Amino acid sequence: MTRPPAAGPAPRLEVLRAGALTTVQDQGRPGWAHLGVPRSGALDPAALRLANRLVGNPEDAAGLEITLTGCALRLTRAGTVALTGADADVWIGAGRLGDVPTGDPNTGDARRTGPRPGDRPGDVGRPLAVPAGAVVRIGPARSGLRTWLAVAGGIAVPPVLGSRSTDTLSGLGPLPLRDGDTLPLGDPAGAPAPVDVTVGPPAPAALRLRLRLGPRDDWFTPAALDRLFGTAYTVSPVSNRVGARLTGAPLARAVAGELPSEGLVLGAVQVPADGQPLIFLADHPTTGGYPVVGVVDDVTPLAQARPGTTVTFHGPQR
Repeated sequence: MTRPPAAGPAPRLEVLRAGALTTVQDQGRPGWAHLGVPRSGALDPAALRLANRLVGNPEDAAGLEITLTGCALRLTRAGTVALTGADADVWIGAGRLGDVPTGDPNTGDARRTGPRPGDRPGDVGRPLAVPAGAVVRIGPARSGLRTWLAVAGGIAVPPVLGSRSTDTLSGLGPLPLRDGDTLPLGDPAGAPAPVDVTVGPPAPAALRLRLRLGPRDDWFTPAALDRLFGTAYTVSPVSNRVGARLTGAPLARAVAGELPSEGLVLGAVQVPADGQPLIFLADHPTTGGYPVVGVVDDVTPLAQARPGTTVTFHGPQR
């Protein structure tokens, strides 16, 4: 009787350096707003879909969303990775599975984002072959804010309500990654894409967003609406996946008092008591009590908007 070969260790992705904020994301969990669950998912869904196509994954496979500072990862099996989004340096190093990073930035260990002797450079926007045990180092974004990484087979953490996405507001899905975490990998579904390189859109120096007024634009004075469309705002450093907070000319109310909580959608521009607009992004709450002056048609450009980025609004006015 012939016995089947013993199964080896399950393939995984080891997080050597998590960076400022790295989360597992896919195309989100739409359809649960009636239960208070936002869509979540990649802040630039098209960028993650492209990364998945480059490594041969289905477009809805889970990958990583990496914020600003880069990260360092190790594959325990040979595979293919691809990055899209913000431009950054990428290196593939021939690390050993037994390496234990010390975290000392002077030793050239696996936690560093810079290259070590023998590392080979890679590129954002193309499939990259990674040997088993090799370390993928992603440097800080040179422009823009976020990079998306797909690995052949996808990140195979258990889905919650049909999605593997981290929701930073509700806590659904896996926690934001920390140094030393390991993530299971799925089985590769197809061959890497036969492309040399893909070119993504440049990171914006300024954004011009189309805004549709309502449902509570009548809570603001005519002068406030003129100011909203006629002046520039800047993205605040306290912005996150929940929303892009803007700083600039405050919007004066025409109606005082409190508003009962009502539904919120992606792109809703809420105006808190200080009069500074807040544009809700993927992890937004599903209800809120401050008035919504309008809704932005497409919030995707805000995924790459660093603090200080200029934002102006255009669209139909009353």
